[in-house]
This record gives sequence, C-alpha cells and structure tokens, in this order.
Amino acid sequence: MQSPEQPVLRDIVLVGGGHSHVVALKKFGMQPMPGVRLTVICRDSHTPYSGMLPGYIAGHYSYDDVHIDLRTLAAFAGARFFKDEVVGLDRADGKVLCKNRPPVPYDRLSINIGSTPKMSQVPGAAEHAVAVKPIHLFNDRWLALLQRVQLHQGKTRIALVGAGAGGVELTLAMQHRLRHELQVLGRDPNELSFHLFTSSAQILPTHNPRVRRSFEDVLAQRQVVTHCSSAVTQVSANGLQTANGELLTMDEIIWVTQAGGAPWLQQTGLALDDGGFIQVNEQLQSISDPLVFAAGDIASMVGHPLEKAGVFAVRQGKPLAVNLRRSVEGLPLRAYRPQRSWLALISTGDRRAVASRGRWGAGAATGALGEMLWRWKDLIDRRFMDKFRHFPPMSAPLGKPAVSTVKLDAEEAQQAISAIAMRCGGCGAKVGASVLSRALGALQPVDRDDVLIGLHAPDDAAVVRVPPGKAMVHTVDFFRSFIDDPYIFGKVAANHALGDVFAMGGQAQTATAVATVPSGLESKVEDVLFQMMTGAVEVLNEAGCALVGGHTGEGKELALGFAVNGLVDENLRGVMVKGGMQPGDVLLLTKPMGTGTLFAAHALLQTRGRWIDAALDSMVQSNRLGASCLQQYGATACTDLTGFGLLGHLVEMTRPSGVDAEIDLNALPLLEGAAETSAAGILSSLQPANVRLRRALRNQEAALKHPNYPLIFDPQTAGGLLASVPAVQADACVKALQALGYERTAIIGRVLAQGDALEPIVLKF
Repeated sequence: MQSPEQPVLRDIVLVGGGHSHVVALKKFGMQPMPGVRLTVICRDSHTPYSGMLPGYIAGHYSYDDVHIDLRTLAAFAGARFFKDEVVGLDRADGKVLCKNRPPVPYDRLSINIGSTPKMSQVPGAAEHAVAVKPIHLFNDRWLALLQRVQLHQGKTRIALVGAGAGGVELTLAMQHRLRHELQVLGRDPNELSFHLFTSSAQILPTHNPRVRRSFEDVLAQRQVVTHCSSAVTQVSANGLQTANGELLTMDEIIWVTQAGGAPWLQQTGLALDDGGFIQVNEQLQSISDPLVFAAGDIASMVGHPLEKAGVFAVRQGKPLAVNLRRSVEGLPLRAYRPQRSWLALISTGDRRAVASRGRWGAGAATGALGEMLWRWKDLIDRRFMDKFRHFPPMSAPLGKPAVSTVKLDAEEAQQAISAIAMRCGGCGAKVGASVLSRALGALQPVDRDDVLIGLHAPDDAAVVRVPPGKAMVHTVDFFRSFIDDPYIFGKVAANHALGDVFAMGGQAQTATAVATVPSGLESKVEDVLFQMMTGAVEVLNEAGCALVGGHTGEGKELALGFAVNGLVDENLRGVMVKGGMQPGDVLLLTKPMGTGTLFAAHALLQTRGRWIDAALDSMVQSNRLGASCLQQYGATACTDLTGFGLLGHLVEMTRPSGVDAEIDLNALPLLEGAAETSAAGILSSLQPANVRLRRALRNQEAALKHPNYPLIFDPQTAGGLLASVPAVQADACVKALQALGYERTAIIGRVLAQGDALEPIVLKF
C-alpha cells in the first residue's frame, strides 16, 4: 500500500508488464519520485521472462522460475497495480480505456505490451493454431496442448510455423518435453513427429552461417523435418497448406511467426509503422505524442530497425525510467542508442546451447561446449530474475523526505501548496463541492420506487419508504484500504458492508457512504473518488441496493464504509440469526479463508500475485445468492465471516444457541498461499486480539501444532457465510452452493449438544 507523504501531482501509467516495464519499476522502487503516482495496468499478475520460456517448456524450470511477480514488484515500486486489459486510449482527455473498469487518467503514458500474432492473415490459423504470442497467454495454451498430446493415441504430428530463433528453440524444447512425457507414460516417444515451416530460404535468417549450420545439424539429428521456402497459406482442423501447394496432415499447429501491434492501437491516432508498432524516437517517445512512450517489441525506433529480441526490451528499461522521470520534471530527455550486435544464447532443448553474436558463433548439440554455454545462459537468466525477487532498501535516507521536482503550472502549484499545508479539521476537512459533484455526477445508482429522495437530489438527507409488511435491518462497516486499486477496493468495501444484511436473509435496500480520500490536486482526488465509488455502486446496483447519499472528507489514507439498510419480513419469517443452531446440524463455510495473513504478507512483499488475485476474486464475490440458497435448505443459523475470524464468529453463534461445536481443522477451505504465509508467521495485526478467544477451545493444547490452527483466528474481509444446516440437507446444500459459484464450499464441522465444560468449541484434526 502506498502512504505518500506528499500529495499526488502527476500520474505515470505503465500499460503492460513487459521486460522494459519491469526494469523501469525496479528503478522507480530504488529511487522513488515524490509527487508522482505510478500505475501498472496488465492482464496478468505474473509476467513471463522470454529468455527462460523455452527452458520452462522443456521442463527445466517451474512456472515461478520463469515468471516475474508484477503485483509484488509494483508494491515495491510504490505503484498501483490494476489487473485489467487495455482496449484503447482517449488521448484528448489523457485516459487509458480498460475492458472492465473506469478509464484511468495519465499525465505520462508508457506502453510495453509485446506483440500480437497476425493469424487473421492466414485463413483458419486463428481457429486451428496455437499462438505463442502474446507469451503471457501462452502458458494455458501450452498446458492444454500438453494434455492433448498425452491423451492422443497413436502418432502425433506437430507443426511449428516460424523458424527464427524463437521457433527453433521452441521446437526443440517441445520435442524434448513431449518425448519425456510419453516415456513416463510407457509409450514410444517416436510416436511424435515434428515439422518446422518457414517462408524464408533458410532457418535463423538473422544469424550467421555457423549458427545456422549448428541448428540444421541439431534438427536433422532429432528428426525434425524442416520446410524452407514454405509459407503457410491455410490452416484447417486437419492440417495446413503451403504456398507451393503442399498439403500436410497435422494434429497440432503452433504459430511462432512475426507478430504485429495490438489492434486497438490502430484507433489511437498514434504514429504506427507498417506492422502496427508504435513509432518512437531515440528517447523512446512517440513521434506523434510527447506524452506517450513505448518500449520493447511494441516500439519501432525510427532510424534504428531492431529485431524483436528481449535483449533490447531489457536494455530499454533504464532509459525509459530516466525519460519518464525527466519528462514530468520538464527536463531534456536522453537518447537511447541500441547496440549493433548482441550475444544470443540459443538453447537446444536438452540443457545445451549455441552462442551467436554478429558473425561469431560457438556451441553444438553435443559436447562440453554446448553444456557450458547452457550453464552460462542459466546463470545469466537466474541472476536477471533474482533482481525482481530480492528487493534492496530504497536509496532515500530515512527521516529526510524528498522534495517533488514535478513541473506544475501556476494553478496546479497553488493547489499543491494547499494540499501540502496544514489541513483543516471539522467541515474544513470535507472534499470540495465541485470535486465531489464531478466525481459523483456520473454515478448511476439503481432506481427503487421506495427511494423518494436519493443521491442526486440537492437535499442533505435521503427519504426512503419502508414497504408494508417489512421491517428494517440496519448495519454499518468502515475500513481503510488494503490495496492500491480504488476501483477494486470500492467493490470489496461495498460487498463487505452488504454481508451482514445477506447473512440475515435480508434484501438490501439503500446505502449511505462515508469515504476518506488523501488530499492532492483536485483532478487526482476526483479520480480516486470516482474510481472507488464506481466499483462500490456496481456492487450495490447488482444487489438492488440504491446509494442514496453519504459524506466524503480528506484523510491520510483511503478509506470507505457504508451504512446499509435492508428489508426483512416484519414477522421475521425466513430471517437467519446467529442464535438458532441445533445439535446435529452441520457447519458449512461458503468461501475459503486467509485474507488476513495474505494481505499482511503482501505488505511485506512476501506473496505471489496469483494468491492476491484469488483472494480479491473471493472478496468481490457476493454472498447474496449463497444466503438465499441457505434459506432454501433450512439453515438454522448464519453469519458472515469477517474481522473476528472463524473462531470468533462461531463463538458468537454457539453462545446464544446454547450449543457446542466441533471444527475439523483438516476440512477448512483455504485461499492459495494462506497456509504458506501463516506458516511463515506472517499474521494480521488483528490476530493477537482474536487469539484471546482461544479460551473457548476445549482441546487447544493438542491442536497447537496443526498448520491450520492459526487460521481459525485469521480476520477476514468480505468472507464467506458460516451457517448451520440440518444434517439431512447438508450434502444437497453444498452441491447447490457450488453450482451457484461458491466452488470452495465445505463442511467444516458439526453442532454438538452443550456439555458441562466452559469451553464450547472442540477442534478435530
């Protein structure tokens, strides 16, 4: 989480998680820039390093060995991480258009998204071939292909289209791995046959003759059929056709040919080359827009035609960071001039490699030199990856806050002075009326007939009718942000606040918001408020709950809460309360646990991005459908799992019910990574308070060594529903909940008759 001492004055937005951006993020993390907010927008939390991808395919590396954790790197850099797909730019208003969230404003923009395969140019390719690029999406396709080959009976013919360094490496890596997999299954590896197609007269056209001969020998030794001067012109479910009329039957087709720029770039008005890549100058700045930068494969340097090689993307990272910094400071930019030749270590699939640099080449498919070159390549690649796993302390001395050097106009400078100055309390701490009206004006809360005066009326209070035969349910929740994405935070906060109404079996009616937003330039405050409330209103609207008003003020940290009104039958029919548990009931939990330990670890850079992705996905899942399902299956008691953790909320249920309960520690559904972070001793700051409830445990001494024991105290945000259900209905209820999307629903214990002991909870393990 960012906690800036200075207000945000400028936004630098990085689109994509390519090699240039990971290097630039590391640079910003080592030397933060006061007053500048970094935001990374990427479809995935883990970005692959292309240099190690063939080794991963060959089976020499694990997934985590070859992927950089963007969420953790962004946290180190003090950057916001938005997991989304960019679909366009609004350059007139300076905004990045995203697929699943509101537009993201920028003052400077950098694009490093790699390339997109031009499969549409060959009929049938998009439908029947597996594209390697963009490589961040290739892993799922590779795993699916691996499974298909394992299940395919008899001969399997595999074609790779494209015989540059990437195509040749991938061919040999896939062959090595797939042959091994067939051997493990007890099948003949010679069932596999590989064909390599290229429109060029030779393989590896950009490398020297010695390197080409080395790989021609390797491919021949491994019985890979090479088809030179054979451009693929059509692909079908049964095979492919080449320009010379040759028809070949294939079971799998992999597309590794030259790709182009993403289609959405065509609508941006940026200057592009014939391949659809962004044209940039020596400063990596768009030649048509000085506010936009680009690097890596997506960039086309005017006057410096470059091969699409990872070495250039990596080396562009440092000058990109320098020029983004100098651009917002109003300083002259510095030129990046790429080297004319570079060392390429091209692997042969079996822990050997060939070296290529200009006219020089070395290594072979056999012998000590090839093995030595592989070890050298492995050492270089691992050292590179280590830079993004082990983060050194930042360079700014403690106790000496840096001064922003961002260039501002006169009006912005006055706003910045106001934002830095001693802030008022009382009503002087409210967000300005114009900022508030602009931020909230675009929100469209759901219309309800029982809301007589709501959000967009000028009155200071809402007027809401209580329908006949209904009683009101009132609840309130408020907490500070635990992530740097205000849109997702808004979703989680609203979902969390609605949980108490749903847990009682109520229908959400209206909500009023209380928000705290850090001070800064008006445009920055307005955007954060808009992003956050957009996420919240989407959740409220989906629940049929109308946002009818609220209060917004300034504070050091972003925070949001809601007072929610709900409706239940005035005779309390169908209402689920905590005190209705019956002996013999089964205990169900609808979502996995572990948010407390995971986000404590995330603050320490000790998580993996996919762990946080899964946790957030769970937190934004509404309990509305789950509560309705529990009602249908006769739940006797229910609550939502939040800050007091599993044990705390279970005690809240057993005491008024006059029963005891048993928890099966082995049955607890856990979020991915929660067991690891808990075992490492990384726990929420609320954990010690929750642990005091251990006195409710009858046999805690025996359970202390169980790895899941600490997690019964783990505070949850927007957790699942904890309910007791009659035993005869339990299995059917679990299946129904899983069918509704609560896939991790589990039976975690049972309700017991009250015993003589003072401790009502028994642990089973």
